[in-house]
Parts: sequence; C-alpha cells; structure tokens
Amino acid sequence: MKRIRTPLDDETIRTLKAGDQVVLSGVILTGRDAAHKRLVEAYKAGQELPVDLRGQIIYYVGPCPAKPGKVIGSAGPTTSSRMDPYTPLLVRELGLKGMIGKGYRSQEVIDVIKEQGAIYFLAVGGAGALLAQRIKQAEVVAYPDLGAEAIYRLEVEDFPLIVGIDSEGRNAYDEQAKYRLARA
Repeated sequence: MKRIRTPLDDETIRTLKAGDQVVLSGVILTGRDAAHKRLVEAYKAGQELPVDLRGQIIYYVGPCPAKPGKVIGSAGPTTSSRMDPYTPLLVRELGLKGMIGKGYRSQEVIDVIKEQGAIYFLAVGGAGALLAQRIKQAEVVAYPDLGAEAIYRLEVEDFPLIVGIDSEGRNAYDEQAKYRLARA
C-alpha cells in the first residue's frame, strides 16, 4: 500500500503503476458530466473558470446530502466513461493531473494520460458510505445549481484507491486479465 498526498507531482505519478493500491490524503475536487460540460463550454467561450484544475484530481461523484452531524453523505464513484468526451481538453489544456472513478476509459483518454503524464484511479463502486468516512471536509466551490453534481472541494484522509491507468498507459483491467490468463 502506497501513501500519497495532493497535490500530485510528476515524480509521484511516475512511481505509481497500474494495479497499485494507494491511500490518498489531501484536497480533491468533484465533478460529473454536467460540471465537466460547463467547464469545457466556459473554457471554449474564453470565460474565467470557477476552479483552477492545474495539478488537481477530480473525483467523479455526486455525493448524497449529509445527515445531521456528518460532513457528507454516501460518496461512491460514478462511471468514468461519461466524462471521456471532456477529459482530453481538461488534461491537455487545463492541466488536470488525476481522475477518480470506476470503469474503463476510452483509448483517447488513455492516450492523453500517457501524453500528459496524468493518472486514473479506481474507487470501489458500492462502497460510497465507507468512502464518505474518509472525507473530512466538503464544500461546494462551483455550480451550486447542479445540486449533487456541483463541484465540491473535498479534504480526504487515507482515501483508498487502485491505480486504474498509470502514466505509461498501463491499464489495471488489462493487467488483471493477463494475470488470469497466465494462471489458467
């Protein structure tokens, strides 16, 4: 298990390999497809963005409302491929360094991860209540009208992840399939 902190630097990203288990601490942002679409449209229109994505990690989540005395409600990952149309621009043009979600990514996203030295982490689907326990602070920082799909600033501590696609383009799903075939 590797311990990493945000903001991620290039050296740390290069040490992470597909399939590595990590725990992440620090600040991350959230965003789903509606927020991604707005960010891309604002950028293309030459508008100032409500958040600086340089060196940041976006967690693909729409958290549930917090219950009394809690920081946040259930916060499990959503399917990452829904963000694929927006990801290349966010990584290339706006400096996004990492993403957290679940599921496969398109070849275009894998290519931009390799090209820009970025990284894609997997969070365990169905574990939203447990993941929420690792979120120590949550604050809406952009697009509050989107409700759960607003962009939040989260402070996380020992947030458990798996490296899904590393900076060299290796994919944990492919690596696991090779392992299963080798054992067969």
